[in-house]
Amino acid sequence: MEKTIDLHGEHHRLNRYRRLRASVLGAIAGLVAVSSLISGLVASGAPTTTVLVTGLIALVAGTLALAAGQHVALRLRQDTERADLEMEAHELEINFEHELAELRDIYVSRGVDPETAERVARQMMAHDALGAHAREEMGLHQITDTRPLLAAIPLGAAFAAGAALPLLVGLLAPAGSMALLTFVLTLLALAVLGSLSSRTGGASMLTGGFRTTLWGAATMGVTALVGRLIATVV
Repeated sequence: MEKTIDLHGEHHRLNRYRRLRASVLGAIAGLVAVSSLISGLVASGAPTTTVLVTGLIALVAGTLALAAGQHVALRLRQDTERADLEMEAHELEINFEHELAELRDIYVSRGVDPETAERVARQMMAHDALGAHAREEMGLHQITDTRPLLAAIPLGAAFAAGAALPLLVGLLAPAGSMALLTFVLTLLALAVLGSLSSRTGGASMLTGGFRTTLWGAATMGVTALVGRLIATVV
């Protein structure tokens, strides 16, 4: 029996990465932001209580800011898509032949001969003119239908989860070793997150872990240096 290939059943790594991307980036952002803040404050000589209180405030503020930013950005994208589609629909009503020529020229620019491009453009316009122009002219293959609030909450939660680790370390670690333990455990967590995200995308786990760890270390190091410099000036 001949095996039937289900073209719609393919699960590409890119699709999995898109679903994972927001959560991973949120967790990494929270982890690096609060760890760097703690490193800077400790380097400046701030008391342990001040470090922990400031870190907690940063967790709350960062969580709300990231969630709000995601909500606003997604809402703006939906509004923009809707406005572009309305404008394109109006153009199709008042100047159909011009829009047909635009679609034909797009296919020609992609290597289709003019005669075939003309025929395909007419068929696509007859089937779904607005959909064809949304895909080919605007690159809009799928209308964004995600609810902004449902996208904002997981991103904020991921940030809070990442930010909670250095705060927990700061709370449990002795004052003298707080900065060192925060630095080491943050790098280990970043290595794990970077490796797992790379594995999900089909890339090298070693490269992903190293890249994430390197940037995290650089961020914490620079922040600690700035904290030390500010302490010497003030």
